[in-house]
Amino acid sequence: MPPPADIVKVAIEWPGANAQLIEMDQVSICIKHDTGNISSSEQFALRYADGPQLYITEQSRGEIKNGTILRLAISPARAARQLLERIQSHVIDARLEALKELAKLSADPTFAAEFINMEGIGTLARLVESGTHFGEMLAFTLTAFLELMDHGIVSWDLISLSFIKQIASYVNQPMVDVSILQRSLAILESMVLNSHSLYHRVAQEITVGQLIGHLQVSNQEIQTYAIALINALFLKAPEDRRQVIILANVTKLCHIVDQKIILRFSFFQHVIRGNRPIKAEMAHQLYVLQVLTFNLLEERMMTKMDPNDQAQRDIIFELRRIAFDGENDPTGTEKRKAMYTKDYKMLGFTNHVNPAMDFTQTPPGMLALDNMLYLAKVHQDTYIRIVLENSSREDKHECPFGRCAIELTRMLCEILQVGELPNEGCNDYHPMFFTHDRAWEEFFCVCIQLLNKTWKEMRATAEDFNKVMQVVREQITRALAMKPASLDQLKNKLRGLSYSEILRLRQSERMSQDDFQSPPIIELRERIQPEILELIKQQRLNRLCEGSCFRKLGNRRRQEKFWFCRLSLNHKVLHYGDLEESPQGEVPFELLSDKIPVSDIKSVVTGKDCPHMKEKSALKQNKEVLELAFSVLYDPDETLNFVAPNKYEYCIWTDGLCALLGREMGSDLTRSDLDTLISMEMKLRLLDLENITIPDAPPPVPKEPSSYNFTYNYS
Repeated sequence: MPPPADIVKVAIEWPGANAQLIEMDQVSICIKHDTGNISSSEQFALRYADGPQLYITEQSRGEIKNGTILRLAISPARAARQLLERIQSHVIDARLEALKELAKLSADPTFAAEFINMEGIGTLARLVESGTHFGEMLAFTLTAFLELMDHGIVSWDLISLSFIKQIASYVNQPMVDVSILQRSLAILESMVLNSHSLYHRVAQEITVGQLIGHLQVSNQEIQTYAIALINALFLKAPEDRRQVIILANVTKLCHIVDQKIILRFSFFQHVIRGNRPIKAEMAHQLYVLQVLTFNLLEERMMTKMDPNDQAQRDIIFELRRIAFDGENDPTGTEKRKAMYTKDYKMLGFTNHVNPAMDFTQTPPGMLALDNMLYLAKVHQDTYIRIVLENSSREDKHECPFGRCAIELTRMLCEILQVGELPNEGCNDYHPMFFTHDRAWEEFFCVCIQLLNKTWKEMRATAEDFNKVMQVVREQITRALAMKPASLDQLKNKLRGLSYSEILRLRQSERMSQDDFQSPPIIELRERIQPEILELIKQQRLNRLCEGSCFRKLGNRRRQEKFWFCRLSLNHKVLHYGDLEESPQGEVPFELLSDKIPVSDIKSVVTGKDCPHMKEKSALKQNKEVLELAFSVLYDPDETLNFVAPNKYEYCIWTDGLCALLGREMGSDLTRSDLDTLISMEMKLRLLDLENITIPDAPPPVPKEPSSYNFTYNYS
């Protein structure tokens, strides 16, 4: 018959006897032994012999497992009574042993409840306030006090002012035992976090400036507790006090010994640049400080600009003056008053008449204007270069500085989680923000230069604004993920993340996700590619057979005319002719009076090489026309000149004409179509091999049999 489920076999130790295996009833905690039953009473209780050695209670007895080692000990109430008497003993050694045991037992919630009910916390507080305890005795007293208070049985609001003053004195003393300092910092942190009234009392006794000295020691535990207390003071401080606290200590923080700890809003340089590994607790505290620091920007981020505030409008005027008037031009302001609207357009603001309206959306609000002004004043040459090189462009590829700066500020706030509360357990801090006292502004200056560079690399227009911002976001997040230790390292990493590199990384990641790097897959891709290229070629030729309408360039005195061109169905002749108006559908061959045999075509040229782009009148054409122009050169020294209506038609016709001549189709559209179609085709062919590992090499061919004189007997 199996034993009852509520009976477990445990080993029990007690003084003066060896541990014995005993059956214990979990329901009544009645121990069945050969000598009879030993029931729990007010004098005795069971504790775990290993680990924290907690008491067994009515609530926890069901957790006892077979094979557990327990110890018979005096009950929590009896232990609390004895220790309360012993810690008040006049014999120093007896009191020290009692406090040592109390510090150990205080972690047990059952014992803690009994000790607190006997006014034990008040006794410990009086021992601390007396100032007669030192060294180990004081350390054990503070440990026991902190453990008892952490159970949450007693409110922190009951702590007296004299106790706070005594604890603060241990933190403020220049030479104090490490264990005492550590526990004092922890007690003060708990006071600040658990009681609003105690925050004000602690803030009067100890300041952030007094805690800075504890950050220079080599003991990382002291550093961690000091940072934790600074965090608590920041979290509980009113909004209007946070920046005051930081600014009051910036000078002191920047002159710490050997400049190894350069703090910007409580960041710790020596921790970031140290080669030793940083503990998780320390990393989390640094992360919290980083979040709290960036949250100081929240007020400006959520502040809308008042278009009627002259002081705020003067900042925009200063941006215009620095960019266009120069420092040494006293008459510049008067000369250019009539051109302010034009200047604001050249600065890249969306609202040219009143650019203050661009800063009325939150986020980023006034924070964007602060960033722009910092760039204009601190990095004036960079600011002027960005503005002037874009305002002087004649095409539509100018990068609007104002609009970009506002959107970039919003993006950086999202990436760095400005205004959000710290996440529990998160250790994601960025070392480079610990190296400069204006790290946020410098970070913006680096990123706005990156945005301008990426815009040029992408040859973007206003319609590509969102696409450029997506690429820039990816560049910044990839660079931050590498944890650059300084702003210079960030610049180097961003320099390597050009637009072409981002495209390569995207392609590489996409390929690696689908296991496209193995030799069989590469071989399959090479076999598929000619088929896909032939498919694209046929599509281009079919479009040429359908034909397209083109505008005529030239005679300004006449109304603009159109002409139509299409390829014959047998791909041997190009038919073209003039039209009075743009056709609504396909134009029959009969209406196209002129034709060119494909066999007479010598080459196809594009852009500046086209004859109609070399004419004097063509120089005044928009540069976009140049990008859409191509010509067919045929015998005898004749040309047929085209200007495509859009980029898509340009790619279709140049690809189609190259295909007719047996040349490679090299347009961006062909590359995009080839990549898309190959990827789709390979995924379709590999559907049956999903979750199957493809070998890198073919299986080995078995050896030939010794004789071929064999048959299979089907019977």
